Amino acid sequence: MGVTHDRRPGQALVPVPLLALSLVPLTAGTLRLVQLAGGPDAMPADDRFTGLPVALVAHILAATVYAVLGAFQFLPRFRRHHLAWHRRVGRVLAGAGLVVAGSALWMTLVYAPQPGTGELLFALRLVVAPALAASIVLGVRAARSGDLAAHRAWMVRAYAIGLAAGTQAFTEGLGEALFGTGELVGDVAKGAGWVINLLVAEWVIRRPVARRVVVPA
Repeated sequence: MGVTHDRRPGQALVPVPLLALSLVPLTAGTLRLVQLAGGPDAMPADDRFTGLPVALVAHILAATVYAVLGAFQFLPRFRRHHLAWHRRVGRVLAGAGLVVAGSALWMTLVYAPQPGTGELLFALRLVVAPALAASIVLGVRAARSGDLAAHRAWMVRAYAIGLAAGTQAFTEGLGEALFGTGELVGDVAKGAGWVINLLVAEWVIRRPVARRVVVPA
């Protein structure tokens, strides 16, 4: 008899940086919901959503569920010991992620462009939102067919896309510090957030899987 342990250190801490990265966009989203509900204006008002904020509200709520619950799906030991929970939450996350993608596409096509943004960001959003939805659909299909490696890969990519708003808070700040403000600078900085997250996702997908070590009881 023995006890199995994962050799790779720090896996128990996986949700911490993911949740930390989500903090800025989730805080902004919460403040926006409070504002739309008639609360204090803790952030500048956005007239684009006046009168028809349904897509925005759906986007914020779904993104909150997706970012927070999704972070805990990447704990290998937790998945092994709570497989039923992982599957149930996975279904919730798939639905939330599709709402995030659909509402993002809706806001891009229906609402007026965000002031200070240009055609590059508009085009990027038309690519990224369907890419998020496609990654989730492919991940679910892979799970149903028993291809767990492909399932993990597509879900990691989907989560990376969904979490890009957190990375964009840093890339935009860095872009402004280095190159100043401007439509193109802002668009490129936001695009860099998606690129960085996807590069990290591909690194995570391709790195060796942690080996399990049997420790004598």
